Amino acid sequence: MPIPSVDWSALPWTPVRPGVERKVFTGEGATLALHRLMPGHEPRPHSHVHEQIVYILAGTIRFHVAGEEHLVGPGGLLAIPSNVEHWGEVVGDEPVLNLDVFTPKRPEYL
Repeated sequence: MPIPSVDWSALPWTPVRPGVERKVFTGEGATLALHRLMPGHEPRPHSHVHEQIVYILAGTIRFHVAGEEHLVGPGGLLAIPSNVEHWGEVVGDEPVLNLDVFTPKRPEYL
């Protein structure tokens, strides 16, 4: 079985909605997604069956998770349990680069 391998910088940004783009890489059991969130994008509360581990590479974001607020900046991590409503909003004028690990994998992201 071939081992998946890509050059992350060569992957194109895929528009999700105005102000939100992503790059995706998926293995057998998990999905890695890099999201670029622009200031002023429309936050959309949602939940999913996937556990989501968030790592912020750049910018600052205010996550709302299960009724709690978490201000997360570069180097910050956040674990979002499965089936819990959450959303994020960019704080300030800098775009947010948000690296997410989802488990189980998200085939709908492909």
